Amino acid sequence: MTIFHKITSSLRAKLLTMFVILTCLPLIIVGLISYNKSYNTVLANSKSATMLLANQLSSNLDNVFIDIKNLLELEKNPNVLHFLFTQSSTNLDAREILQTMSSYRQTYQYNNVLNITMINLYGRGISERKGVFQLDTNLLHNSHFDYLIKNPETILNIPPDDASSITSLDGFQYKKRNIISIVSTVKQRVTHEVIGFIIIDVDDRVVTDFCDNVTVGKTGFFFVADDTGKPIFNPSRVSPDKRPNQEEMNSIIRNPSTGTIDISNGKPNFILSVPSHSTGWNIIGVVPLQEIVQEANSIRKLIIVSVLLSILFAITLHFFVSTRLTRPVRILKNKMQLAASGYLEAKVPLEGTDEIADLGHSFNTMIGKIRDLLNQSIKEQQEIKKSELRALQAQINPHFLYNTLDSILWLAQSEKKEQVVQLVMALSKLFRISLSKGRDVISLEMEIEHLQSYLTIQQIRYRDILDYDIDVDPTLMSMPILKMTLQPIVENALYHGLKNKRGKGMIHIVGRPDDDSQGFTMIVKDNGKGISEERLQQLQAALMDPHFPEKTGNEVSGGFGLHNVHRRLRLYYGESYGVQVESIDGEGTVVTIRLPNERG
Repeated sequence: MTIFHKITSSLRAKLLTMFVILTCLPLIIVGLISYNKSYNTVLANSKSATMLLANQLSSNLDNVFIDIKNLLELEKNPNVLHFLFTQSSTNLDAREILQTMSSYRQTYQYNNVLNITMINLYGRGISERKGVFQLDTNLLHNSHFDYLIKNPETILNIPPDDASSITSLDGFQYKKRNIISIVSTVKQRVTHEVIGFIIIDVDDRVVTDFCDNVTVGKTGFFFVADDTGKPIFNPSRVSPDKRPNQEEMNSIIRNPSTGTIDISNGKPNFILSVPSHSTGWNIIGVVPLQEIVQEANSIRKLIIVSVLLSILFAITLHFFVSTRLTRPVRILKNKMQLAASGYLEAKVPLEGTDEIADLGHSFNTMIGKIRDLLNQSIKEQQEIKKSELRALQAQINPHFLYNTLDSILWLAQSEKKEQVVQLVMALSKLFRISLSKGRDVISLEMEIEHLQSYLTIQQIRYRDILDYDIDVDPTLMSMPILKMTLQPIVENALYHGLKNKRGKGMIHIVGRPDDDSQGFTMIVKDNGKGISEERLQQLQAALMDPHFPEKTGNEVSGGFGLHNVHRRLRLYYGESYGVQVESIDGEGTVVTIRLPNERG
């Protein structure tokens, strides 16, 4: 026996499965949602904290460089402008410039500024450490100075790898120190023409100290890269292979505010970038993702323990609940088996007020309603047979039979043999199809044949007032129809329409399939006397009255024929089918019969 069969054949196993699924599945879903939510929250908070630290680092770096760049105000000093603009300055001018530099240093305490140099376009310059000097080479051969000539408003922050060609202009070489050079143009006041450059040499420890001293998590770090993603300052404790590759660097620099997850080095790292507006560089932070989501791991362990305890609780609760549920369910099952075998007196003893007791009460109610429905069905069948009998009686009522036989006698006496034969054959077909070997339903073709026999008889009797036309779609001839559906309608048209009309009348019988192909419609139309509006309303109301004509006492030749057909159709086919009557007084009547498509 398979596990699936054991579960589906045992109520206890079903309850156990149900309890486990309904208890644990929602908990697992809630746990996953909670874990995902907490993970995202922890990750977002950690990212925000890391981003805040990077912003603080960028702000501190900007403050240092902004403070250092105050020295660029020296370009506005008249002595400096005179020195750079002319070639005839004296030693006194040089001393005044150096004193101005010294006063700036004393005012702003520039401990990280190693040297300040000013040089004009002709190679004549002055620096703190060497004084006045003259270059032997063309200054503009240096790409940095050439760039500044073309972009005079730019301030260059040149990292140590590129700064050596500038820091040694005065012939001095730094030993065991890496220098950041801040270079700006000096412009003539009136024409704003570039007349020279000011160079500030800064110890790179203003940046490297930040990288070495600031950490993220346990092993995370910050480093500085230029605008192309090339690293220029790295913490001394971090090997270069721990930095992201160039592609990741370009991506994070293009999206500095979001950060990204990098898995290129195996373990995922969170990488972020914050621009330094003062330097044009980027502060890049790298921190292992696992270090910033440690709290989420604790939440995951708590969720796993909660789910396991819930499963254990569900199984324990199952054994307690199933015992109380299975006994009344077994009783209900036995009673249902009795009812299925045909014993409709089976009843469930009601105990308690819980759902199982409600189920037993519903079962008892259902059995009672089944008995009522069976009785009602029997009664409806009796009503159908009664309606059929009365329809047959209406068809073969003595007046119709007497008048037909009288017509045969009259024609025989007049020696009209052909008409006698025609009338007798029509009467024979009429009775044969009316009986139909006891069948309730015949084909539409037989119903039309029955109707033609009836009209043949009536046309011989009322040849001066009756003419008829039958137009039925050939595809409908095999449709099943309740027998004696059309004849009572045509009889009404003859006796209540044409007989009361002067001159010859016409009856049209038309059959067409419905547009929705769910059924077909038969229409009996006459151009007789018609029905008054008041009488038409009464007749339409009577068609909806289940007790008509017993309650009203109408004769068969009156509204009974319509009601009989209408009621039989509704009993056989349902409330959607039946007879509709429309009439205009003095112009004629149209009776529409809607029937279902029940072709075999």
